[in-house]
Amino acid sequence: MEIDYRVLARRLAYYRKTRGLTQARLAEQAGLTNNYISNIETCHSIPSLETLVRLCQVLEITPNDLLLESAQHSETYLASDIAARLAALTPRDKRLVDGFIALLLAEHEK
Repeated sequence: MEIDYRVLARRLAYYRKTRGLTQARLAEQAGLTNNYISNIETCHSIPSLETLVRLCQVLEITPNDLLLESAQHSETYLASDIAARLAALTPRDKRLVDGFIALLLAEHEK
């Protein structure tokens, strides 16, 4: 199995944020440095298996959640990521996004 560390980095950041943790807090709970967590999330460092296990324990997830790529998980992750981004938008921006999606769907129906 080949690990896509960019996917791992995005998933680590996603799970950290959904747990309401800062990089500093995750680092503290996992016995790591804030800089190291930042480096993992930006693909500047590749964590060891031991580090991955510690991070998973803190985040209350399995290593599979970070490492395995499956279509279902990717779709779920993407949907969650889109929902989180939409939640951060203003009502006006949400309407713009909705309009764009409607145009995109109409174009695909042609």
